[in-house]
Amino acid sequence: MVYGMQLPVQAQSGLFVEGWEAGAGPGDLAEVARTAERAGFAYLASCDHVAIPRRLADAMGTTWYDPVATLSWLAGLTERVRLLSHVAIVGLRHPLLSAKSYATLDHLSGGRLILGVGAGHVPEEFAALGVDFEGRGPLLDETVDALRAALGPEEYPEHRGAFFAFEGLGQRPRPAQERVPVWVGGSSPAAVRRAATRGDGWLPQGDPRDRLPEKIATLRRLRAEAGVEGPLTIGAITEPLYVGAPSWPVGRHTLSGGPEALAESLRAYAAMGVHQIQVRFRSRSREELCDQMAAFGAEVAPHFG
Repeated sequence: MVYGMQLPVQAQSGLFVEGWEAGAGPGDLAEVARTAERAGFAYLASCDHVAIPRRLADAMGTTWYDPVATLSWLAGLTERVRLLSHVAIVGLRHPLLSAKSYATLDHLSGGRLILGVGAGHVPEEFAALGVDFEGRGPLLDETVDALRAALGPEEYPEHRGAFFAFEGLGQRPRPAQERVPVWVGGSSPAAVRRAATRGDGWLPQGDPRDRLPEKIATLRRLRAEAGVEGPLTIGAITEPLYVGAPSWPVGRHTLSGGPEALAESLRAYAAMGVHQIQVRFRSRSREELCDQMAAFGAEVAPHFG
């Protein structure tokens, strides 16, 4: 079981933002990314929203960095850590446009991209870009198929479907990876089906750990019924974490304590069949966050076995 994290600063939803992030910027992101690499994190993730309507601004905030720009910049500051879009709302863009951006990112980073995709949930965002919100599910299904072709090894990819058709159009550079992993985000029945039949990985969104075994069983059953071969990376988002005994209120849902106790709790995810966990640490400053990340990598992760 490996571990990764969503970057701070680049997305500042009221659901998870820490107070110090409002005044943070590129230097803080850079230091977090470098710390993650030193601490053995498997990936760093960046979110995707184009624009937030006023009715949702109090809850979601309006700070959402562009994932391609953010991950590309961090690719130049790191060497090994993988770069995940969690998640790109790829239905908002033509697949050739997305393929151009993400293929370039994978090429420049030496093959470190993981393309996380999701359906999106903000109607106004779709309306502003002229995309049918109600039809976003079938649109995402085909967009994933089109991206498979456009991010594949062929210089002149081909795809023909209900929403998109292209052939005879060359795109270089090609991705460094022969197959860019596509991880599907979401926990709705449609998202689980999409991950099972079209994904290389599944990124659940907010499922409590006691509900994961049933979802994982459904995922595996649907994949087997569809006859899809190849490995599937199953993920989970953990509870907020704090390594050690906190001296400030970190919230009643936060897991805290010594390294062995935290590792024992997190190993329950592996027992369910989870391959990668996305962790988040409570913190009051960039320095505290980096200290928490370093402690997790040095003291907690070795107990995963």
